[in-house]
Amino acid sequence: MTDETYTASVVGGTGFTGGELLRILSGHPEFEVVQATSRSADNMTVGRSHPNLRGLDLRFSDPDDLESVDVLFSATPHGVSMGRIDEYFEAADTVVDLSADFRLPEAALYDEWYDGHESPEYLERAEYALPELNRDNLSGADLIAGGGCNATATILGLKPLVDAGALGPDAGEVVVDVKVGSSEGGAGGGAASSHPERSGVVRPYAPTSHRHEAEIEAYLGLDVSFTVHAVEMVRGASATCHVFPDEPVSKADLWQAYRGAYADEPFMRIVSGGGGVYRYPEPKAVAGTNHGEVGFELDPGNRRIVVFSAIDNMMKGSAGQAVHAANVALELPEDAGLEFQGLHPVGSP
Repeated sequence: MTDETYTASVVGGTGFTGGELLRILSGHPEFEVVQATSRSADNMTVGRSHPNLRGLDLRFSDPDDLESVDVLFSATPHGVSMGRIDEYFEAADTVVDLSADFRLPEAALYDEWYDGHESPEYLERAEYALPELNRDNLSGADLIAGGGCNATATILGLKPLVDAGALGPDAGEVVVDVKVGSSEGGAGGGAASSHPERSGVVRPYAPTSHRHEAEIEAYLGLDVSFTVHAVEMVRGASATCHVFPDEPVSKADLWQAYRGAYADEPFMRIVSGGGGVYRYPEPKAVAGTNHGEVGFELDPGNRRIVVFSAIDNMMKGSAGQAVHAANVALELPEDAGLEFQGLHPVGSP
């Protein structure tokens, strides 16, 4: 605990990640939530949109009437924050954006992967939110850009191999298959996310050229062959990465790489083989938490490493990552507000 409390607002509070932000921040020992905005739910209680937060004494207000706060969290669709970033900084000292608007380091990447950028002068100022990747640069940052959930799961799985020198720009092929829950589509996910259409499926929805490839390439320096499937779960992103290194790698090498990368990380768990039912990373095991799980297996006959990683897409892949990054930026305890360990047994994540 510190002696200082930071005021916070959540712009775009009716969405799934907006609700997660409000849930985390309302229980955070160092934050006081003073505003949540929504055009569609102006003056309605937060509990009307998020029934788990019915005890929170807060109503949504118009996003055009931003209150002055220490930290503004923006949980709006892509394209909103880049157009309002000047307003955000007029209202807050620190801005944490959960969309894709500032997560890529160069304007040219937005021309290639999105529809350009309205405020490219802010890109150099922004810091990527994933502390396991960018902790040193987050301290004191005033513009924090949340990572994409699919990219987060993949980066967490592959980063130890990059750090250990087993992967690099000239390494062999890296094939990534990600399976994600329906909450990734957001509260307005459309027909493809409706229960009758989503139930029972394992549906490729981004076989090639998924936008999150840009983050992986930018921050790990890797070219990856990347595919995403929609599956029947609510929360979760599970990445399976097939790596074909140029040089032989032993199981001891892998343990050394992953322990070296994550032994001191408060939210990372290595789950690789062993006993019990949950022998490898599973989204179900981290649902509702800011934890990420990584694991691996060696396939010497095919000179292949299979890497597994699992996160809750709305927590470690979005709202939890954002609060974790804000904790680092403000020099608060990293686990403040994020101590929840999950539940077992649970149903669909």
